[in-house]
Amino acid sequence: MVRKARVVKAARRPEVRLPELVAWSDGEVVPDGDYDGLEFRDADLAEQDGGGARFMDCALTACALDGTGLNHARVLDSVLTGIRGVGTDLAEATLRDVELVDARLGGTQLHGAVLERVLVRGGKIDYLNLRKARLKDVVFEGCVLVEPDFGGARLERVEFVDCVLKGADLTAATLVDVDLRRAAELDIARGVDRLSGAAISHAQLLDLAPVLAAAMGLRVAEAD
Repeated sequence: MVRKARVVKAARRPEVRLPELVAWSDGEVVPDGDYDGLEFRDADLAEQDGGGARFMDCALTACALDGTGLNHARVLDSVLTGIRGVGTDLAEATLRDVELVDARLGGTQLHGAVLERVLVRGGKIDYLNLRKARLKDVVFEGCVLVEPDFGGARLERVEFVDCVLKGADLTAATLVDVDLRRAAELDIARGVDRLSGAAISHAQLLDLAPVLAAAMGLRVAEAD
């Protein structure tokens, strides 16, 4: 009897339809601020504190987020395009129905965050911290992720499409219906033993063979 391979459930992508937006004209964001239907364009938000703020039906375009504090923020039904920054703090934030397009970020803190129906398309993100985060219906498409940290995170219905993963850390992560088959490059530095619940291609299996063997303590040697 031949067992059929279990079908990997596809991620549900966000369907963001922004209303007519009003240009944001304030000097800076504030903690627990409420931002609804606004367009942030070319705004320099570096080192500002917007912890606990809510962004609903907003567009952030070409904004600088170096060191911006957005911990516990809620970003809902919004599109972020061409944002850039180092050390942006989104720890324990909620991103729901969000499109992140052509971002250039480094050291972004999303540990403990909740991401649901999020599309990350294009751009490059270095040292993304998603430790103990919860990702559900998230698609990484055509982007480069350098040393992303998924340690202790839960990934459910997450897809990597034409995406480069370099040095990914999956230590203690839980993967459910995670589709890695279309990743352009798949490099797992730690936690390869957590791939149960993920789908990979035959070619990826061959590429990962040395790492899998090392994780199992398997010694590969030619016969005498």
